[in-house]
Amino acid sequence: MSKTVTLQTLLKMKAAGRKIAMMTAYDYTTASLLSASGMHVLLVGDSLGMVVQGHNSTLPVTLDEMIYHTKMVVRGSDGSMVVADLPFMTYQVSVEDALRSAGRLMSEAGVHAVKLEGGRQIAPTVRRLVDSGVPVMGHIGLTPQSVHALGGFSVQGKTAESARRLIEDALTLQEAGAFAVVLEVVPSQVSQAVTKRLTIPTIGIGAGPQCDGQVLVFHDFVGLTSGYIPKHNKQFAELAPIVRSAASQYIQEVADGTFPGKEQTISLSEDDQKWLSAIQEGDPYATGQ
Repeated sequence: MSKTVTLQTLLKMKAAGRKIAMMTAYDYTTASLLSASGMHVLLVGDSLGMVVQGHNSTLPVTLDEMIYHTKMVVRGSDGSMVVADLPFMTYQVSVEDALRSAGRLMSEAGVHAVKLEGGRQIAPTVRRLVDSGVPVMGHIGLTPQSVHALGGFSVQGKTAESARRLIEDALTLQEAGAFAVVLEVVPSQVSQAVTKRLTIPTIGIGAGPQCDGQVLVFHDFVGLTSGYIPKHNKQFAELAPIVRSAASQYIQEVADGTFPGKEQTISLSEDDQKWLSAIQEGDPYATGQ
C-alpha cells in the first residue's frame, strides 16, 4: 500500500461513498499479506481468543496478549491503519483503567486506534480517551464480550425498541468522539438507518451491504475455521483442506524417504568428501583446507 490510511482517509471515503475494507490480523505474516493487498484497516481483534487460542469466547483474552499480537501486526503493516480491541474488563470498571489499557496498546504496541464495545454506557469513557489523544472505534449490536448478558450470539435490533436503542447508541458514540462504529449482526435495514444518521463510517459484520465498510475474521475469510459457520461469513478461500492434504503428503514422503530429496539436500564436493572420510577413519589431522 503506497499511502497510509488515517482517520481522515476513512471519513473522506464515507463522504465519497467509497467502501472501507477491514480484516482481522493476529501476526506479522498475515498483516504483511493483507497490507500488500491494499487492506484499509487491520483489526487485532480479541477474536484471537477463539480462532488462535481455542477458547469458546473472547473473554479469556488478556491485555498482555493483545499487546503481544498487536506488536506483530504493527510490524507487518505497511500503510494499513491498525486498530486493536481493548479486552474484557480492561476498560469497563473505570475510565482510569481504560486510559491505562489504551495507553499501553499505543505506547508499547504502536497501535493507531483502539476499539471497545458498548453504547451510551461507555460514551463517557470514549470521550475521555479521545480527549486524551486516543482514537476510538465503537462497537455495538452483538458485542461478544457481553455474550452471556445477551443470551448468546443472537441478532440485535430486531424490534422497534432495540433498533431505536442501537441508533441512539451510535449517535452517542459519535458525539463522544468515536471515529467509526462497528455494527455486528444487525438487520440490514437498521444498519442502513444508522449509517444514514452518522457522519462517521459504519463497519458491518453480519449487518448487510448498506454499511460504509465491512470486516471479517481472517480465519473465516480464508476457510481455516471448522464447525458452524455463521450466515454472514463468506469463505473467499478454502485453505483448510489444502493444508490437511499438504500435511498428509509431507507425512507420507517423510515415511517413505522421498523427502528430503536431492533438491532439498546439501552435499559435499568430491574433494571435501576425502577429508570427511579421513575423519571417519580416525585421522585427527584431517582438514578441509
